[in-house]
This record gives sequence, C-alpha cells and structure tokens, in this order.
Amino acid sequence: MPPLPIAGATPEAADTVQAPEMTPADEAAAIREERLWHDNGWTARVIKNEDDDGWAVEMLKDGEPEPALVGPWTMGRDKKNPKPLDPPAFNTLVKTATEVLQRHAQQAHAALHKRAAVFALDREWDIRLDITPDEYEPYATLSALDAFGEQLAQVRVRPDFRLTNASATAWILDGFRPPERAED
Repeated sequence: MPPLPIAGATPEAADTVQAPEMTPADEAAAIREERLWHDNGWTARVIKNEDDDGWAVEMLKDGEPEPALVGPWTMGRDKKNPKPLDPPAFNTLVKTATEVLQRHAQQAHAALHKRAAVFALDREWDIRLDITPDEYEPYATLSALDAFGEQLAQVRVRPDFRLTNASATAWILDGFRPPERAED
C-alpha cells in the first residue's frame, strides 16, 4: 500500500508512514507463508497428498479437531512443488469450508428433526419427531400440531422411531397413544 502523506511532513518522512491494514494483535496472530496461512479463525495448510504424487490443502477452523475441508491443491510451475497460498485462494478456501460446515449442520439438524404433514380425522396435521441424542439415554418426542400450529398431543418415543405418513396417521387414529415398537 502506498505511504500516506502527512500534512506538514517532509517527503522523506512520508515515505516511512504506512497505512495499517490490520491491528497489531491481528497481525501477530496472522500467519502468511507459502504453505501455511492462519487468519480470521481459519488455518489453511498445504500438505503432501498421500494418495498420489500431488498436493492437497486442508482447512481447519480454530477450535475444531478435524479439518472442515480437504481437497486437491494446484502444482506450481516446476510441477514438483505446490503453488503458494495467496489472499484470493485463502479467501475462497474459507468460503468453501464455511459452506461445508453449514451444509453439515443442516444435515445434522434434519436428521434430528423430522416432519410429516398428514390428513386424518377430517383435518390436516403437522407431526414432528425431535430426537435427543443423549449418549446414555437417547429418546425422541413425537408431537401433533393442528393447522394453526397449536400442539394437541405429545409423547415420548424411542429415538429410532420411523416417522412416515403411515406411522403418523396410525398414531393420530390410535388417539395419540405412544406407538408400540414393531418387531423387526
């Protein structure tokens, strides 16, 4: 970045003043090496790809034990060493890794919270299954809501209860009694 002119300063003094891009604390925490970047809570590390002769990059979010993203990395001009990391590549990797984490969170949420819309007893029902994945005693809650969103019934069921339109309808027609587990 070009030096900032300072009013009343000599031209020689203006050459020594630079505009700060980051705070000193941010600058101290940031690492910007050819194969290792750390900034804004993310670390990008270019590593040797164990599966072939190429290179890979892994993106690790601060505080997470596993990389959020591991993918191939471009070879440099010499066709032996990896292309160095740079700001645009790092920003793209952060965006991609963030999207991967968001999709993972959405999938985890969808696996624990299921819904079925059914028509029974001359009305529409919204049936919800919310699974609580406790390590020792996992369980699920089956709820019935009417068309206005008012909860009319709720029972505790096994966490492996399969919510389908048929099972939801059967539960409604059975007077919202806790479903018995079908023998496999």
